[in-house]
Amino acid sequence: MDVLVLGAGLIGTTSAHFLARAGHDVTVIDRQPGPGLETSFANGGQISACHTQPWAHPETPLMALRWLGRADAPLVFDWARWDPALWVWGLRFLANCTLSAYDRNMERAVRVALYSRSVLKELRAETGLRYDERTRGILKIYRDQGDFDKGLRAMEKTAAWGLRQSACPAARCLELEPALATGGVRLAGGILAAEDESGDAHLFTQGLAALSAAKGVRFLGETTITGLRLEGRRVAEVLTSRGPLRADTIVLAAGSFSPGLARTIGLRLPVYPAKGYSITLDVDGAGQGAPTLSITDEASKMVYSRLGQRLRAAGTAELAGWSLTPNPARAALIRREAARLFPKAGDYARARDWCGLRPTTPDSVPIIGKAPGIDNLFLNTGHGTLGWTMACGSGKLIADLISGRATDIDTTGLGLDRF
Repeated sequence: MDVLVLGAGLIGTTSAHFLARAGHDVTVIDRQPGPGLETSFANGGQISACHTQPWAHPETPLMALRWLGRADAPLVFDWARWDPALWVWGLRFLANCTLSAYDRNMERAVRVALYSRSVLKELRAETGLRYDERTRGILKIYRDQGDFDKGLRAMEKTAAWGLRQSACPAARCLELEPALATGGVRLAGGILAAEDESGDAHLFTQGLAALSAAKGVRFLGETTITGLRLEGRRVAEVLTSRGPLRADTIVLAAGSFSPGLARTIGLRLPVYPAKGYSITLDVDGAGQGAPTLSITDEASKMVYSRLGQRLRAAGTAELAGWSLTPNPARAALIRREAARLFPKAGDYARARDWCGLRPTTPDSVPIIGKAPGIDNLFLNTGHGTLGWTMACGSGKLIADLISGRATDIDTTGLGLDRF
């Protein structure tokens, strides 16, 4: 079967790999000259099943109100702009801010994340792919006892779905990661997800693309997709800057730009971009002031991953449209928080800034499955901040669905029909 994959980020590239492995003839299209050059380029680096708590929670609306007008807020909503897409997304988000919805959505996210983590391990063993990976786990640190208690309750809840974590007193956190002592931050405790991982998503995407290309997958870079053309219940053509392209099956994996393409055939996707920021710092000398264990600071909502002789620090979210223009204040916030926690990691004045658009759904669950009412269009989008965490599993799921094979996990609640 001929398959066109729209998007060459983590999700599109893993989809292409597993489709090719299943015997399909695959072409990947992207406007960038190569794979993994947008949202997958400089993300936080974590494969983090431990971070599957949905954004929508009964406490979130009040927290968002407290963050209004704060330059250092972890989440910024630009409600003042004329942006109907954000308002519609926001109403759906509020509808998910109930305890029952929170539990339902978290189970779905944990299901995909745990599966994806296992698929990644198998893929790495099979291919020998290397991407500055570290497999020591992820340590979530808490500065406030109340927040730590909430984290422990969430840990107990996710344990029922197979996510194994362990509580750590403050002293144990410092044993696991001595660099935490360099900033003098007082900790209430931590939670270790020992089976989670970290690594360079960009290196992974490029490496997997190269392996896939060697097995016959075609990557058409510098190809802008302008829309889809529908005939009856099928996508007849993908309209591009190279002219129309045709295939038996289409996979829409264009991240935050998926809704715009879907609208050209009257399909509405509840996906909105959350702009995230990161810095990449070359660590000094032996790097003793930089962490070697991937860290999540729950107070600042920031993550840290050691990538070889680099430290990646990432965080914050802006719900402010599709612009990729960086906000200098947000980048400065990342730099300031990183320097506060790990002051001896390196020269922060020379750190490299980046921002990218993360495709976010109102329930923090990706959209994986066949598009309703369209026989040959499949959706693999809306992974939010968990694209790296869920990429391999999502790619394997979409390949199995297209191939007509039974999936390894239950896909109930992952499709667009839940909205």
